[in-house]
Amino acid sequence: MPTLILHGGAGRIDDARTDAYERGLAAALVAGWEVLERDGAAVDAVVAAVASMEADPSAFNAGVGSSLTRDGTVECDACLMDGRDGRAGAVALVTRSASPIRLARVVLERTPHVLLAGRGADALEDHPVDPGALVTPYARAQLERWRARHAESTGSAAEPTGSATVGAVALDDAGALAAATSTGGVIGQWPGRIGDAPIPGAGTYADRSVAVSCTGKGEAFLRAVTSKALAERLAAGAALEDALARALADVNAMGGSGGLIALLADGRLAWAFDTSHMALAWRSEGAEHVSVAAEPGVTVRP
Repeated sequence: MPTLILHGGAGRIDDARTDAYERGLAAALVAGWEVLERDGAAVDAVVAAVASMEADPSAFNAGVGSSLTRDGTVECDACLMDGRDGRAGAVALVTRSASPIRLARVVLERTPHVLLAGRGADALEDHPVDPGALVTPYARAQLERWRARHAESTGSAAEPTGSATVGAVALDDAGALAAATSTGGVIGQWPGRIGDAPIPGAGTYADRSVAVSCTGKGEAFLRAVTSKALAERLAAGAALEDALARALADVNAMGGSGGLIALLADGRLAWAFDTSHMALAWRSEGAEHVSVAAEPGVTVRP
């Protein structure tokens, strides 16, 4: 049974922006579901869904509207993983792509590598954009607020903030899984910083049994190797709800918070978060849901 679940980030989402998040999630759900409805592959569905959110500057932190570094620039990361064979393509520090997830697919399909960064990744973009085209007035305003709050801080004391990373996991009619994640990082990050999103096994993972996409404080998800650890626990026989709770606990132990979505080959879908909000959407045959969830915890749907 085809199934699709998306996230639009975990953290604090202002009431004034809830409608924008829900509209963006709904549009992305349609984009991904149209692929699955045509008997398309899970990998195509997650790319379509994430690309839709990357093109939406009104809510999400990916592609157009990405968070700005402390220097006022955009550096995007993305990863695509095909559960059928474990192949992955990822990009980091991208400055000239309006759709980093599509660029990650280029890495997967056209190169012998898994991850390309910076100039090497940008060189693969068939339709490069001016870096300024990725910067929105809202992102500039967010950076100015961050600078004002940290005017007296220097070095590591000026902690970056925020997370509205986007992601999707899908199960297609042939029983294949895929995962995709895309992010503009966090507000005020150091130039050159790479989080968990483009790292297979950290922020993104898919195999023949489970697909996972994470969002939150990337450094903690990196140290916890969150998505691969979740897959390993499930393979060892852990209950899905317990494995998700343990994933959040591991991230918390590393000083972070956030959320993740997961989809199993048997069609069960789940999400978990420990922040104030998480933007979520899912669809399967005969049922769908779009919301900015405000009840942290672990949810599993049979």
